[in-house]
Amino acid sequence: MRTPDFKPAALCVMPVTLSLGFSRPSCFLTFAASAMLVSAPIPAAAQELELEPVQLEPISVKKQFLEPGLDLELPSNAGSRLGLSSRETPASVQVISEDTIRQRSQRDVNQAIVQNGTGISFNGRPSNGGTTLSMRGFSGHSSVTRLYDGTRLYPAPGTISFPFDTWNVDSIEVLNGPASVLYGEGGVGGAINIIPKKPLTDTTRNELRTTVGTNGQLGLALGSAGPISDRLAYSFDVSRTRSDGRVDGDDPSSLAVSAALRWQATNTLALSLSHDYGDNTPSIYFGTPLKDGRIDEGVRERNYNAEDALVRFKDRYTQLRAEWTPSRNLTVSSNSYYLTSKRDWRNIEDYTYQPGTGDVARKWYIAVNHDLEQAGNRTAVTFDSLLGGINTSTTVGAEVNRITYKNTNNSPYAGSSVVDYQHPVSGSFGPHSLVTTADLTTDQQAVFADSRLEINDQWSIVGGLRYDHLRVRRVDPAFTKKFNSLNWRIGTVYNPLPDMAIYAQYSRAAEPIGSVLSLSESQSQLELTKARQQEIGVKFSFLDGRGNATLSAYNIVKNDLLARDPADPSIVRQIGQQSSKGIEFATGLDISPVFRIDVNGALISPEYDNYIQSGGDLSGNRPALVPRRVANIWAQWEFSQNWTARAGAHYVGEVFTDSANSSTLPAYTVLNAGLQWRPRENISLDFSVYNAADRLYATSGSSNQWLLAPPRSATIDLHITF
Repeated sequence: MRTPDFKPAALCVMPVTLSLGFSRPSCFLTFAASAMLVSAPIPAAAQELELEPVQLEPISVKKQFLEPGLDLELPSNAGSRLGLSSRETPASVQVISEDTIRQRSQRDVNQAIVQNGTGISFNGRPSNGGTTLSMRGFSGHSSVTRLYDGTRLYPAPGTISFPFDTWNVDSIEVLNGPASVLYGEGGVGGAINIIPKKPLTDTTRNELRTTVGTNGQLGLALGSAGPISDRLAYSFDVSRTRSDGRVDGDDPSSLAVSAALRWQATNTLALSLSHDYGDNTPSIYFGTPLKDGRIDEGVRERNYNAEDALVRFKDRYTQLRAEWTPSRNLTVSSNSYYLTSKRDWRNIEDYTYQPGTGDVARKWYIAVNHDLEQAGNRTAVTFDSLLGGINTSTTVGAEVNRITYKNTNNSPYAGSSVVDYQHPVSGSFGPHSLVTTADLTTDQQAVFADSRLEINDQWSIVGGLRYDHLRVRRVDPAFTKKFNSLNWRIGTVYNPLPDMAIYAQYSRAAEPIGSVLSLSESQSQLELTKARQQEIGVKFSFLDGRGNATLSAYNIVKNDLLARDPADPSIVRQIGQQSSKGIEFATGLDISPVFRIDVNGALISPEYDNYIQSGGDLSGNRPALVPRRVANIWAQWEFSQNWTARAGAHYVGEVFTDSANSSTLPAYTVLNAGLQWRPRENISLDFSVYNAADRLYATSGSSNQWLLAPPRSATIDLHITF
């Protein structure tokens, strides 16, 4: 038995406006599956499988309405490309629904991820887009892969800035553990896939949200989706926010726009065209200097950056998706996309308190521009069949990507100044000139396969395989570097009871040292690091389906880190090793028809097993910004008709700020709460308080300054559907 052969073809997409004021012609590489399927006959392979053509029913892409928290039955692509539910997947996967995000008033994508996901902590900085996460003992964009609607977002260098607003988000899929078998090199700690809202074909959605809050917070969001005709449907969402900021001289704002059209070209072929735009000017706050090793609460709102400081990210993402379903057992999908990111920084980033004078010394005057373009195609064939009497579901496909990246900056970041500690007069950044320090093109090709064998009603085997080839070309200094990786995973799921699944899996992964997109000449001699994971777990429902729970244990080992040779410390080789083992749990329970509680957490034991650096032997140390404990708890109580109260807590344990473990950031618990009133079925009024206890804590930092989290704030939202 063979699968259909498809030859590549070029498909050019003309300028897209969608009445948004954005127009960008782009040409995509795609396969004939997306260009020729309107009139294509059923392939011979499908006939061999005795598949009957089927007429597609109108499809509503609207998500199921779920209670907040853990759900084991919702299908997703978080752990495979087969659309399995969490219960069917031999991995730790989770889907955070739009309902959960909205009911907990989480406006920021990172906030929604860490306060709902299991074992995830935030340690982002403005210099890396403010999106860095830690999962399973590994931290950074190389270790935690980010995706948007299934497309991997490549960090350059260590920076991802999109998406940021949850208004445009339908759900967030989370995979804990190595993700290289799905998305290529990287993702040893996990992967986050953010799914945007889609067109609706059998219902309509019209909604409006207005926001006012402390610190001058203002927001307006609009959303609409539904059918235009029997074959054409749309979605459109826009969100605009601004505030006076949380430190002196701050003025953050953002604009997020998403639009999509879905055309049912034939009964078996659907085409979707979408465009997303983000213009984000986040806070210019880069940290607060420590005084005698501590934070003085009296300078919590002080800004030590330049008065003309700048952080701004502009992202555009256009996607064309084709899905052909000639029979109930065969689906061909092809996604082509084009993404651009333009990022600008101009900031003074380092502050040190000087005890002798009581002043603050500032340095690292950094001005940087990133220009990134990313284009590619992913085409896959999914088919169900009987293999020796065993029900089998298989996906095979190929992926190509090209990423061009240019970095201009004012290296070596000269400049210094002194300002008052209590009342800093920021001053201007000053004159500067930019030079190009990186100009690289990365080409990536991959082939992949996923398969599930249903041995019997209780036992299934799920496996995956992916081969990646990358070629990185740098202009100055000129060199070319090639990387190859073969990543795979094999797992099994056993159902001793209808509501219980016990699973085990083994996976192999690869990860670059640093960012592939900004590869330096010295890094061109390096190879990808290798990782392996063993994981076991159980997922079950209880109390007649009122509760769900998961429990997993894992061990991850990553080899080939850069470390000094014990026999000759002057030599640096890829001989280092890092490991992490831990336990993760999550549960959600409807205690009564009006009261629900959700809890999740992780106990993590990460360390360097073999890691000699210039500062000495760091073996046994914990990696920077990686906690040992992370936990979330949420409670929701409908205490009266049309009234709902909610409260949640997010806990992160102590972390070290460097690999030498020379300084720490204390553990913290942040409390959030809210009250919702629904005077009418289509109207809700939400009062939300963030950091309700006004806890002073840091999410990232160094030995001389901490990046403090926002103080207590409050918002009132009016949400109307019509």
